Amino acid sequence: MTNIILCGGSGTRLWPISRTLMPKQFVKLFEDKSLFQLTVERNSKVCDSQFIVSNSEQYFLALDQLEELEKTNNNYLLEPVGRNTAPAIALACLALDSEEIVLVTPSDHLIKDEVEYAKVLTQAKELAEKNNLVTFGIKPTFAETGFGYIEAKGLEVKAFHEKPDLQIAQKYVDAGNYYWNSGMFCFKAGVFLDELKKYSPETYENSLKAYESANKQDIIRVKYEDMSNIPENSIDYAVMEQSKKVKVVPADIEWSDVGSFDALAEELPNDENNNLILTTKHTELIDVKDMIVVDTGDALLISKKGSSQKVKAVVAKLKKENSELPSVHLTTHRPWGTYTILEDTQGYKIKRLVVKPNKRLSLQKHYHRNEHWIVVSGTATVTVGTETKLIRANESTYIKMGELHRLANNGKIPVVLIEAQVGEYLGEDDIVRIEDDFKRESN
Repeated sequence: MTNIILCGGSGTRLWPISRTLMPKQFVKLFEDKSLFQLTVERNSKVCDSQFIVSNSEQYFLALDQLEELEKTNNNYLLEPVGRNTAPAIALACLALDSEEIVLVTPSDHLIKDEVEYAKVLTQAKELAEKNNLVTFGIKPTFAETGFGYIEAKGLEVKAFHEKPDLQIAQKYVDAGNYYWNSGMFCFKAGVFLDELKKYSPETYENSLKAYESANKQDIIRVKYEDMSNIPENSIDYAVMEQSKKVKVVPADIEWSDVGSFDALAEELPNDENNNLILTTKHTELIDVKDMIVVDTGDALLISKKGSSQKVKAVVAKLKKENSELPSVHLTTHRPWGTYTILEDTQGYKIKRLVVKPNKRLSLQKHYHRNEHWIVVSGTATVTVGTETKLIRANESTYIKMGELHRLANNGKIPVVLIEAQVGEYLGEDDIVRIEDDFKRESN
């Protein structure tokens, strides 16, 4: 059995902890492990391999976190643009044997009762072996309006229902045969593709074309134009709500999608004063209660408990203002290491770069800035123009605007350096990549 792990989404309801370039599934919230790592650990007990479906930014986060877990039996498919779950799952299934049973899971959910979970998976696998499409219905513990519901009669699915209002949600809970739609599935790859072709032929045909023309040299990289031609569609709309082969397995597994700070607070321990603290900064609050205070290096969020679902609206407002706050933290993870913004003001920006051993940045140039590099520790291999040289701790170099340059670490320890950018425009999109080990575009 193969675990197809869907890594799409930016977790905007957990902003400012979750950002586009460090979404909630990769943030280490649970005993120094991320929800993605917990997903891999949980499912690798029953699955032979992981098939990661993500974009190029999340690929490197997944790669690093799988290395930490020492998981090596991994496959990757990179989407240049998201088209929802149906195309993502279809592309992964096209890469597998038609008889392979797949367990499709999000990467950002928490499951605490792993004993019951193992039983549920066994039941689902048995149903999948009989050519059924299996979905997992979470037994609701309260009237939640943020989830879709599955109406069932035993293992048979009677209907899928959209997110209800509170009154209808309570009726669902009281009825006893309605389940939260978990977004987890189990089926044979070929059975799913056959049903997708039957009920959503346009999605199937365009997914097949995209897969056939994808670059499969090391990992599967789908071309932007091919991906854009696939209709945006969820697996529920494309297949599950129409197929006659759908079964539901009730799952009482202590599940949470950790979709808000209120939900997160339910899963993490409080201190002796009944406060949940996720910051290293000393914080004092006086005469307040039932508040959510989220403090990061560059953003402070204050919300009343019970209102944290509205964080999504805050993120939408920031995006409309063209703010970078929804996308990046002060520390940004790149495939070669990290950079941390120490100061950013009109005319100059100062960063701290950490380059991992045997990694190098792209060969690049900038049109709007000059750069000064000062090595703090390690030995950097620096190319400026046609000259390549070693720069050691307490040594520096200067890169003129428009000059080709590259930073590499050929040593065995990380290279740490301070980069001072000076210019009229200092945006991250002022990068023209000439050569790149990670096959990234110019911006």
